[in-house]
Amino acid sequence: MQLICVRHGRTAWNAGKRFQGHADVPLDDEGRAQATALAALLRDERIDAAVSSDLSRAAETARIVLGSRDVALRLDRDWREMQFGEWEGLTWEQIVAANPQVDANNEMSVKSYTPGGGEPFDALCERVERAVARITGEVADDGVALVATHAGPLHALLRVLLGDTELKVRFVTASVTRFRRTNGVWTLTRLNQTAHAL
Repeated sequence: MQLICVRHGRTAWNAGKRFQGHADVPLDDEGRAQATALAALLRDERIDAAVSSDLSRAAETARIVLGSRDVALRLDRDWREMQFGEWEGLTWEQIVAANPQVDANNEMSVKSYTPGGGEPFDALCERVERAVARITGEVADDGVALVATHAGPLHALLRVLLGDTELKVRFVTASVTRFRRTNGVWTLTRLNQTAHAL
């Protein structure tokens, strides 16, 4: 089985480097162009099932990628971005200024902290594990599923499927990351591929 996992296209908050979390920020025009480029990249790919975060930026990206395929898109809250609570809407610089305990030089360290009203990374991994079980249960062993989600769940997938939380990667908007399961073992076959100019 294969998972074609895509991060949503750009939003105005991405452009402003603001943490989005569960805030339902839509794609901007550039984000739609990125999703269109992603759709062209994946045009000839077989897709047997499709699931997306229920946030509009991911769902719209999935619909653009699916195009005219006769594949229903299922929305699943468990594929939502990590909930950042009090950090949502803020830039990393604003977060560091208000929270001197965080590592100012390592935005990836967000996995090590739980913002007020936010979600621990372990909890994100638990819901992503549930979401993976659902989508893999819908697809044959030789099938292909499209997953449209966010950077946080993509990091969670690295832990859930590979046991890896140390891989340093910044998932780009409208990027593709692929996993393959063979004899019950998951491998990473593509990381952070993009079809648009950065």
